[in-house]
This record gives sequence, structure tokens and C-alpha cells, in this order.
Amino acid sequence: MTGAPRPSLLGPRLPSFYCPLERDLVHPEAKQVEARAVEWLDAFGVYPDPVERAWGLATHSADFSCRVVPDGSAEAVLLFAEWNYWANAVDDWQDSGSDEVGTAAVVEHGARLLRTIEDPGASVLPDGPMTRALVDLVDRTHAMLTPYELRRFAEGTRDWLLGAAWRAAQAEAGTVPGLNDFVAMGPLANGTRFSLTWSDVARGDQLAADVLCSPALTTLTDAAGFVVSADNDLFSYDKDDHLEPREVNLVNVLANQENCSPAEAVPLAVALRDRVMDLFIGLRVRLEEGADRELRRHLAALGHYVAGSITWQSRAPRYASPRNRYELPRADAAFAVRFAETPSVTGSEPPDLPALASWWRRLHG
Repeated sequence: MTGAPRPSLLGPRLPSFYCPLERDLVHPEAKQVEARAVEWLDAFGVYPDPVERAWGLATHSADFSCRVVPDGSAEAVLLFAEWNYWANAVDDWQDSGSDEVGTAAVVEHGARLLRTIEDPGASVLPDGPMTRALVDLVDRTHAMLTPYELRRFAEGTRDWLLGAAWRAAQAEAGTVPGLNDFVAMGPLANGTRFSLTWSDVARGDQLAADVLCSPALTTLTDAAGFVVSADNDLFSYDKDDHLEPREVNLVNVLANQENCSPAEAVPLAVALRDRVMDLFIGLRVRLEEGADRELRRHLAALGHYVAGSITWQSRAPRYASPRNRYELPRADAAFAVRFAETPSVTGSEPPDLPALASWWRRLHG
């Protein structure tokens, strides 16, 4: 663009973020991870031309990976980063608004992707740079992960693809879901368990299945995913504000429910997000009581996931100089992030949403 970009529908600046967690952590080998990941992308020709390459690198997927997993094996973080670059390329295809990317196409591709992860030799995807890169990722993932870790990763991928299919179905139908439906299913597309598997892999931690799948830790993981999803809906809002019907995100769902503008819906989104963040903090403290070393590290990793995502998104040109406003990403684009000392709402009662009510019971259970 040669002129000033059109303003955000959310207003001149983002709201403050309540995040009483350790921030600005990053893996000590972050620069090396990024360089090696870009070499891998270029070797497989994941991006068809320089413009697509510029936008692919603007995701800052290596930065995300190194902030979500700020310690542990650099080789595991590298593989995680490469998965994220690849997955963001798929995400951009899903969000392109093209008539060719309907619900059927998203579901068809998702099913074939899952079968490829579970059985690399299935040959259910057409040949091409993206498929060859995927097969390389899957082969190396099978070699690095234990069978249980691989099952966790596949389940996390299934969450991502199921959430993406649900959002695609809403967009194709031209409907805006109700708030309860959205908070129950929308955050699946965030792929929380897709990411958290790599935190444990990088550190070499192997939580017992009964611990990892316990109701309390499941709730804590879902709460972290909700907060990260809500934050992403704020950071990424401008990137998709040209789509019709409107993108299925927390702001637009609330704006539709309250019959208000996106800017007027932002405080409502922040209030719900802050209530879940407060729950996350309280439940994590409860789970830390009597926790062994591996569980404590897993609980810390959930905090890295939430806080690291904020820092990553604030600096990613994918969001700060979005493609619907710029021909190419601006390398220096960033959001001025402000942090709040306290949540924007007070009170310990759960929101009046059945999809969230059980989370508060875990806090006192």
C-alpha cells in the first residue's frame, strides 16, 4: 500500500491484556531454529513464489514455537516450528475465502492429513511440495515421539482440524453461532494440544495418562486454549475483517448477540477472557499443591503457552501488517501491547454459559 491502511474495526488500539504469568521467555537457540526452519521450507518449496514466501515467513512460526517452548531439546523445537509453518500455510488456505475452500474441501483435506499422520505410507494426498514436506514432517515425528506422544499429537491435530471444519461450516451457511456454541467448539481450531505435546517432548517429560487426562488438568488445558484463542481473535481480527460473511471469532459472535459494533463487543470479549484467565490462575495454583516435578513443569508449560502466544502475536507481521491491507508484510510491524495488573471484571461466579460452568466446579472440587 502507498497510503495509510484502513483503520481497524476494533478501534485505534488493542485492549490491555491481563496476564499475571512469566513473560518474554524464549528458547536460547531461537535464531538457529528459525534459520534451519527457513532452510527446510525452501528446500521443499513450500511457498510457490517470493510473495507467498514473504507472507509465510511473516507468521513468525519459529518465534511462536520458541516462546511456547522456551527450553528443552532444540531438535524437538525445530520440528515443532516446521510443523507450525506448514500448518499456517494450511490455515491460510482454509481462511482464503475462496469458493473452492468450502466445508467439504476442509473436511476432505483434514481426514487425509490425519490418516497421513497416523500412517505415513497411506498415500492419500496428491503429490506436490506441501505433501512432500508433510511426509518428511510425519516421518521425523514418528522417529522422535513415543507411541503415546504420537497419539497425543494426532489427537491435538484432530482438534485443530475439527475446529477448522466447524468454523468453515458456519461460514458456508452464513450463520453466526451463539456464544455458548462458540466457546464450546471455536477454540478447538487453535490446536492447543497440538502445541502442548511438543512442550513435553522437548523437555523429555512423560506424564502418566491418568494425570494428563484427569478432569482438572483437562479443564486447565481447555482454559489455556480459550484464553489463547480469545487473544488470537483480537490480534488477528484485522487480517480477516474483509470476509463476508464475517469471520467466526469471539468478537463477531458477541457483536451479533448484543447487536453492537465489533468495537463495542471488545470489552465484552475481554471480560469473558479475563474471567477464564482468572480461573486458569486459580486452578493452576490448586494443581501445583503436591505436584511432582514433571507435573509442575507441565503446569509451567501451560503458562508459557498463554504468555508466549501474546508476545509472538504482538510481533508477527502476519497480524500487525495484514495481507488485506499490505501487498507485502512489514518487517518492523508490531502491536503496542499493554498489560493490566488486574482482570477487567471481578467476582468468582462462573459465566452464564453451560459450556464453561463445569470449569468453575473443578476450581473448588
